[in-house]
Amino acid sequence: MIRLLKAFFSAMLLFNAIPHIVQGICGESHMTPFGASSAPAVNVIWAWVNLLIGGWLLKLSQPKEWTPHFWLAFCLGGFIISLSLAIFWSNPHARLPWQ
Repeated sequence: MIRLLKAFFSAMLLFNAIPHIVQGICGESHMTPFGASSAPAVNVIWAWVNLLIGGWLLKLSQPKEWTPHFWLAFCLGGFIISLSLAIFWSNPHARLPWQ
């Protein structure tokens, strides 16, 4: 069960890295936990933090074999964060609670 949770959260972090690295590489500002309009370099750094922690969690889950349950947990994590971010970013007044 713990392995599946690690797979779930690793996918959330890995999928969350995608918009930050894309926006950063394209030279665009994008919201991070550090600000509503973080600089491109901050987004690239935040993306790499997500990638490193997500990859570390995936390694900790020790997927010797990607069973259907493991795939489901990983894909569900990626789907949930993707859908949540799509809903969040479609709101023109989107902001993090502490910003």
